[in-house]
Amino acid sequence: MTDTSAIHAQLDAWVDQHFDEQVRFLQQLVRVPTDTPPGNNAPHAERTAELIQAWGFDAEKHPVPQREVQDYGMKSITNLIVRRPYGAGGKTIALNAHGDVVPPGEGWAHEPYGAEIEDGKMYGRATAVSKSDFSTFTFAVRALEAVARPTQGAVELHFTYDEEFGGLLGPGWLLKNGLTRPDLMIAAGFSYEVVTAHNGCLQMEVTVQGRMAHAAVPDTGVDALQAAVFIMNALYAENSAYQKITSKVAGIKHPYLNIGRIEGGTNTNVIPGKVVLKLDRRMIPEEKPAQVEARLRKVIEGATRQFNRWRGVKGAAAVRTDIRRILLANAMTPLPGNAPLVEAIQRNAQAVFGHKPPAVGTPLYTDVRLYGEHGIPGVIYGAGPRTVLESHAKRNDERVDLQDLRRATQVVARTLADLLTPA
Repeated sequence: MTDTSAIHAQLDAWVDQHFDEQVRFLQQLVRVPTDTPPGNNAPHAERTAELIQAWGFDAEKHPVPQREVQDYGMKSITNLIVRRPYGAGGKTIALNAHGDVVPPGEGWAHEPYGAEIEDGKMYGRATAVSKSDFSTFTFAVRALEAVARPTQGAVELHFTYDEEFGGLLGPGWLLKNGLTRPDLMIAAGFSYEVVTAHNGCLQMEVTVQGRMAHAAVPDTGVDALQAAVFIMNALYAENSAYQKITSKVAGIKHPYLNIGRIEGGTNTNVIPGKVVLKLDRRMIPEEKPAQVEARLRKVIEGATRQFNRWRGVKGAAAVRTDIRRILLANAMTPLPGNAPLVEAIQRNAQAVFGHKPPAVGTPLYTDVRLYGEHGIPGVIYGAGPRTVLESHAKRNDERVDLQDLRRATQVVARTLADLLTPA
């Protein structure tokens, strides 16, 4: 009979003994930029494969065809799979983390790609989301093999590079092409909760086409920006209605709509002839994406008609709007087979962190949903703080607490040992 407590203690000790090495590994990953856009991510995959080769991890390199990547709006993607088979029988467990990140933006007190350590925290873009879990998962597997030495099942590391654009050319591409089919999966996350569900996301591009004119004779044109204001006001008014829609999933509240980007105009003395809006609509798991999209189109088209009536323009002179869907990410809902993952992580996190992390939903959307859509039960768990706000993810001075990194690695190593070791 396996002495689980002894193995857990040895796994914890192995992680402690190799933690300085793990921190250096994460620093090297953070120092290779992967801003998306522009999305030139192949160099980071090459560097990752080179670094893990030192530990005997042979990474399969799966470059996505250049035409697909360019049509998608990125420059290069090479997804990695590291297969670690242990023997016949047992489950194959995939560990997925993404390397693509949003650009750093402004206001940093630390170098965005410096991986500086201060007061027990590492600062830099992707230290929390989710290059940290490249290291969490890699060192958890190293600990597993050094201590528990499983004789059945397998682990796969999936290091992918398309989460920020939706995942279709990351995990989605690997799954679609039959390159992997795990039984269970854990995706990069934070240490204080086990995420079993998340919001969906619909992103749309709205092109408002008016007629450009000199500002000295405004009546000779039709102001696309003024029309866009009508549309934006109508869209933002939807948020009042969303407040009344509450999800039954713990951790998820209500839908929300955000207009994140506005482009248009040619000069200060020119009536804008064209304005482009990009909006992001978060969908709770209970919503149906087709109905959400139909409603948004109706609101936009209604606001356009309202502007044209107010402006008194008809026919060829009227403002028109072109609406294009740019992303649809379905919500993640729990699959029945995820219970062993949830229970093992909660049990081991309680032992390592001192309290049991709740199984909850999150208002974020991730590429984990793509595994679920292929019938693969999964959860989100990894190194990070209690909240996205605390991590500064997608903001200046993103950081990860190194103690969270250490303990999350121990939790994942213990969980893998529990799931791959015969009772």
